[in-house]
Amino acid sequence: MSTAILTGAPVPGSSLESDLRSLGFDVCTAAEAEETTKLLVAAPADERVAVVDTRFVGHLHSLRLALTDPRFSAAAVPGALAVQPEARPALNRVLAVSDPGPDALAAALDREGTAVQRPELGSLIAAVPFDPQSRHEARAAVAAVDDEAVRLRTAVKSRDGFFTTYCISPYSRYIARWCARRGLTPNQVTTASLLTALIAAGCAATGTRAGYVAAGVLLLCSFVLDCTDGQLARYSLQYSTLGAWLDATFDRAKEYAYYAGLALGAARSGDDVWVLALGALVLQTGRHVVDFSFSEANHDATSNTSPTAALSDKLDSVGWTVWVRRMIVLPIGERWAMIAVLTAVTTPRIVFYALLIGCALAACYTTAGRVLRSLTRRATRTDRAAQALADLADSGPIARIAGRLVRGPRGALPVIAFLGGAAVVTTSLLAPVGSWWPAVAAAVYAVCAGTAVSRPLKGPLDWLVPPVFRAAEYLTILVLAARSDGHEAVPAAFGLVSAVAYHHYDTVYRIRGGTGAPPRWLVRTVGGHEGRTLVVAVLAALLTAQSTDTPGFTVALTVLAVAVALVVVAESIRFWVSSGAPAVHDEGETA
Repeated sequence: MSTAILTGAPVPGSSLESDLRSLGFDVCTAAEAEETTKLLVAAPADERVAVVDTRFVGHLHSLRLALTDPRFSAAAVPGALAVQPEARPALNRVLAVSDPGPDALAAALDREGTAVQRPELGSLIAAVPFDPQSRHEARAAVAAVDDEAVRLRTAVKSRDGFFTTYCISPYSRYIARWCARRGLTPNQVTTASLLTALIAAGCAATGTRAGYVAAGVLLLCSFVLDCTDGQLARYSLQYSTLGAWLDATFDRAKEYAYYAGLALGAARSGDDVWVLALGALVLQTGRHVVDFSFSEANHDATSNTSPTAALSDKLDSVGWTVWVRRMIVLPIGERWAMIAVLTAVTTPRIVFYALLIGCALAACYTTAGRVLRSLTRRATRTDRAAQALADLADSGPIARIAGRLVRGPRGALPVIAFLGGAAVVTTSLLAPVGSWWPAVAAAVYAVCAGTAVSRPLKGPLDWLVPPVFRAAEYLTILVLAARSDGHEAVPAAFGLVSAVAYHHYDTVYRIRGGTGAPPRWLVRTVGGHEGRTLVVAVLAALLTAQSTDTPGFTVALTVLAVAVALVVVAESIRFWVSSGAPAVHDEGETA
């Protein structure tokens, strides 16, 4: 149990001790500074410890924000400080030179170099009054603000899509509170959301109208739970390493499993839409890679301004344009609502047509805007940003060797990557089925891929290199599968692209958590993007016959998909349940 030390003389009528116990603290008191120091030193080093002034007056949620958020090694509000085990050595050092009061200790930790998080309180109160009149005023201010209403309001993300904001969050926050009061955790709600989506996919796979209607309803229910888990985490401050992993990956698993369910349902009705399903998966993943790559390239850039960005900020000041621009990008709420409704009233083919058209328009809009920002922005990108882009590139041994031998000219790295990717995709599309030309083009692509990452990715458009690599790999797999084995290979290709996409999402969220990319051995084991592309092209040449009766390529893709999935998922689980994973609950992406 965590320890809270109340410092100073008791204040008659104060509920502070009971409030701290309700937050899970074992409370002890120290009337003198020397006693406070002794209690702090004696507190178990592997537990959180808090110091709270007995004169503190404020909302319970103010204390909760300062003392129970696991994401920060140290956090404080006026009159209260909490320190996690990782910051205990720093606390022990400042105890020797500082008064042991909470505010003095927080200031000393800041000076010592340990970041102390000070949460935004808004209308919440946290104060240390020094006289009866001030105490009376502080208590009146506390009584004037309903901290439960504030807690419910702040459980909802400040920036979200139109559908989520107006159709889900007004009631999902109360579901989150219901879950909190019954001891449910965000991870349990996240798992329930996944199971609901998988059942929806199963209903869609029946291929019946009743199944499609049930699938649409269940998909919306899954999205409600998906919103609820994050709101529950913010409501009760239940952030965890496992929660970060689950929340970051389950959204994609749910959506792509639903695509597979729709394709299976269509097949029962005699309509083969696996190519459309895989195309939707490729397009949606490509959109996210553009988002992630642009964000990582620019989030810590210096002189990070442009006329395009200024225009965007100006448009944000006009209320209605904010919602229009958020809806144009087809964020997850709007996208899932569209999929659910169209599933219930139309056919899987129409669902995928609408999804492909909508996502393609959204991708063009967002990518064009980011390219314009990059071209008009005078920014100096950091070494950290360049390393993040290199990690997102997912280059394997072949590209690394090629990059040492052939150095690409500065400013042309995205062009080289694009030309190599276009060559392998176009050749796979136009060459005779079963020929070796796609394998030759894949080898050329591998050399181009190495050349494109032979220098630090610090150019204005170098953030496009990872998205180009994703598009080249995924589209090559799609095209080769669609042209072989009478389309029977496409479901296997869907599985392979899903496994590889999981690896790429896992890379993104490790980088965002500040722990860097997956280990090099993992990237080498799964071949890197250029290695996988070359392997698939060679397998297509070896196993795809002119006749469509031979399923060798299908079997090979299935085996490759299973192998990649086993390796990347096992390593991902090992990482995210380890103590080295970041204790962050992902806030999610609007897209």
